[in-house]
Amino acid sequence: MKQDRQTKEKLLLAAKEEFLKKGYMKASLRNICKKAGVTTGAMYFFFEDKENLFGALVEKPLKEIYGIMKAHYDEEDALCEDLDYSKPEDVRHMLFALHSKGNNLTMLEATEYLYRFRDEFLLLLTKAQGSKYENCMDLFVELSERHYRHMAEVMDISFGKKGLDENTLHCLVHLQMETFIHPLTHGLTLEQAKIQMTAMIKYLAGGWYGFWQ
Repeated sequence: MKQDRQTKEKLLLAAKEEFLKKGYMKASLRNICKKAGVTTGAMYFFFEDKENLFGALVEKPLKEIYGIMKAHYDEEDALCEDLDYSKPEDVRHMLFALHSKGNNLTMLEATEYLYRFRDEFLLLLTKAQGSKYENCMDLFVELSERHYRHMAEVMDISFGKKGLDENTLHCLVHLQMETFIHPLTHGLTLEQAKIQMTAMIKYLAGGWYGFWQ
């Protein structure tokens, strides 16, 4: 059992190196096995194919970062259900506080998680072409669009007017996604990423409320 575990760990380490260097499509299972010091047959004992090996590296971090964001969105949606729309000014203050503080905490938590598994997320963001994970960001766009569409409806009721259209909402969601991705793909340290993230949260929150001014 211990030997099997060590063999699997060697394969995963070799695979991460190969995928980061060459990307999913050009990565060679033969090279991975050679670097790990195992036979191709041994590799197939642990992993069905190249995509399954790639998934063993990225699947868990992907699901967990999705869970962090979904939990945050669910919490905000639940709080909105208890708002008293007969007091629009109170609603606005509550929403602004919710966005400023809640987004700050959640986005920084997500940033720390991204950096904890930096290699795995770089694989997903820059090396996954040709695998089933190459469009994984679509999951986050869909999740975020659903949430911000709901938040926009709340804002419309609170301010008594429609603030933004569907195309603009879609653009804003992609801007938010890029806010997460940029520090990681451009080589910023975690501390630099946190500083940038804090600034971008202020920018995004202010811009969001500007649509209803």
